[in-house]
Amino acid sequence: MAHPFLHFYTITRHRHKVMAHCFRAGIGWQGLFHDLSKYTPTEFFPGAKYYQGTRSPNERERELYGYSLAWMHHKGRNRHHFEYWNDLNTQTKLYEPVPMPVRFVKEMFCDRVAASKIYQGKNYTDAHPLAYFQKGSARKKMHPDTADLLEEWLTILAKQGEKAAFAHIKRVKEYPKKS
Repeated sequence: MAHPFLHFYTITRHRHKVMAHCFRAGIGWQGLFHDLSKYTPTEFFPGAKYYQGTRSPNERERELYGYSLAWMHHKGRNRHHFEYWNDLNTQTKLYEPVPMPVRFVKEMFCDRVAASKIYQGKNYTDAHPLAYFQKGSARKKMHPDTADLLEEWLTILAKQGEKAAFAHIKRVKEYPKKS
């Protein structure tokens, strides 16, 4: 059974949390445009159809069909998803991850924290986004520099809290130099 109102409410709450986080991270303008594609028919209708309230509807669509058209549409239009940042390596002739610009890593951090808050509800802790990242397979699919930067920020969040994490992230303008 489709749940268009619940889905609309969930994605709108999520978007507003991401916007607030983006302002705290120093990328407020970017936050205003976060995830607008979720309101397009290609993403919204499957989101309402597969809505469960405890996880992304894309996961359910993927379970049923082996892929999610809504997700493929979303990741191709939203640069805060690491999946967007794959390109052809001219030497290997393979598609490989490339480093994300820092401003999109910031938005990805904000997105992950907001999603954890929405789906975990009252069970959310600042450690949850880091645990979710470490137990998942995203690190293997990201450029190592992007994965390291995101994990560093999620670790600050887990150990020092939101205030410290956002203060740190706001100051970061480029990837740390490797020694």
